[in-house]
Amino acid sequence: MNEGERLSLSGMTRERCHAFYRGYESDPALFMDMDRFQPFAYRPEWVDARFDAHRQQGRLMFAILLGERVIGELEFKQMDREAGTCVLGIALQNDSVKGKGYGTEAERQALCYAFDELGMQTVYADAVLKNVRSQHVLEKVGFRLIREEGDFRYYACTKPNRDGMAF
Repeated sequence: MNEGERLSLSGMTRERCHAFYRGYESDPALFMDMDRFQPFAYRPEWVDARFDAHRQQGRLMFAILLGERVIGELEFKQMDREAGTCVLGIALQNDSVKGKGYGTEAERQALCYAFDELGMQTVYADAVLKNVRSQHVLEKVGFRLIREEGDFRYYACTKPNRDGMAF
């Protein structure tokens, strides 16, 4: 990450969601079937519907901010507070913000929030098999591979104890 640029997570608002998708570009690394790959086209009604649907599903949504600029989105989904588990999802806006450490820092902050504020014991995530960059970031922040199935690799990160070791 570049010095002097402050990355933070902040609650996703409708306006931030639009700011994210106005600059979003589809990443071919997320598509296993390149015959189905299509560039993303911003449509305000689609963004509104997506924002509303994710809120109704009980997802906890964050904007990844670099200063005041929205550069990504991060979500906790499938939250089970009784079991202390959830699934982390992240997307960066486009190639101009990838490969600079922003995803790594956002995931680190998200894990701290999940463990310290939400009381989660395990956070899960997945990555498309050919998305090696995402797999590398997951492993760098403490996720471990638990299985490979179909087109995906599945990961888990357990809450560290005071000595920094997982339970």
